[in-house]
Amino acid sequence: MHRAYKFLLRPTVRQAQALGEMLRDHCALYNGALQERRDAYRHVSKTSITYRQQSAQLKEIRAFDPGCQGRWSFSSQQATLRRLDKAFAAFFRRVKAGEKPGYPRFRGVNWFDTVVFPRDGDGCRWDSTPHDSVTRVRLQGVGHVRVHQHRPVKGRVKTISVKREGRQWYVILACDNVPAEPLPATGAVCGIDMGVTHFLTTSKGVHVPNPRHGKRTADALADAQRALNAFPRRKRQDRTAKHRQAVEKVAKLHRKVRRRRTDHAHKTALALVRDYDRIGHERLNIANMVRTPKPKPDPERPGAFLPNGAASKAGLNRSILDAGWGVFLGILAHKAESAGRVLIPVDPRNTSRTCPTCGHVDSENRDGEKFQCTACGHTDHADRVGAWNVALRAGLVLPDVA
Repeated sequence: MHRAYKFLLRPTVRQAQALGEMLRDHCALYNGALQERRDAYRHVSKTSITYRQQSAQLKEIRAFDPGCQGRWSFSSQQATLRRLDKAFAAFFRRVKAGEKPGYPRFRGVNWFDTVVFPRDGDGCRWDSTPHDSVTRVRLQGVGHVRVHQHRPVKGRVKTISVKREGRQWYVILACDNVPAEPLPATGAVCGIDMGVTHFLTTSKGVHVPNPRHGKRTADALADAQRALNAFPRRKRQDRTAKHRQAVEKVAKLHRKVRRRRTDHAHKTALALVRDYDRIGHERLNIANMVRTPKPKPDPERPGAFLPNGAASKAGLNRSILDAGWGVFLGILAHKAESAGRVLIPVDPRNTSRTCPTCGHVDSENRDGEKFQCTACGHTDHADRVGAWNVALRAGLVLPDVA
């Protein structure tokens, strides 16, 4: 299996300064390579620059600028150029598919926060001081940086990435050949129904509450955003100390919400894989679910529009995104694979409108959280009915409906 490990770095003051310089130089390399591609294509000859051509120039660039570009790992600079090449490949793919192209943009210093080392031992070394009880990672041009390793690393370290989040630095290890850790069989199966009122409901009727981390932090985030909007837009080097503090406060609140949402997803997924051998869930297309409704032109008044429910849909979209269904399902898939559990995605259509006893499908079967079949009269909680139908579609054998 492939797994990633993320650990907090504890650099010294000079090491933190060197890490910041490494990000800035890689950002300059990325922007310079992007500018070269733009200029070459705008020429009359319409020349296309490839990754191989730009990678071949690295030796000259490093020799010309030994104090900046020459300090860092050659492989990490190749990874930065490869990152730009992937951005252009995705751009041309979207153009060919008729989607919104999204031409690659220049990266500001605040928007370039990751440097990738493609191979352990080439410009970097994980656990560079094995004789010491403190784990460290060696980075070319930075030195041996202390790592807060809170869990063991299994498998073979393949790539190492250094990432900046606010004022903190992290190292991310991508490992392969990670052994699975199967859990003992329980003989239990279940289906789950994702929701907004409840985060999820199992086919046994167990409701997992929705923590609503984004909604709980909305007031504090709105106050921080208003304080930030009081400052005029300035480049980073031209901001005052109070302006920088306002920016950091907004970013800190967003990171706090993200960490809490991820933590809740990990704990909920772990509880499921510990209790059940096979789990059925809805195959959700979240991008379509949070899409804004199309405007409705008024045929009687040119230039005017009819109400299309965009305001109420916006509130529902915020609730769906705040729940973090996509993050949870991704974490659940990884934990199920590691624990030797079976995860079965099913078609979510009409799961909460189908009667689990007689199979009658009707939109009037559901009224909010209450489910009452118009054909046989079966009553139950609508979310439990949805979870039950998910389990049935997944082919799981469940006891009779209570």
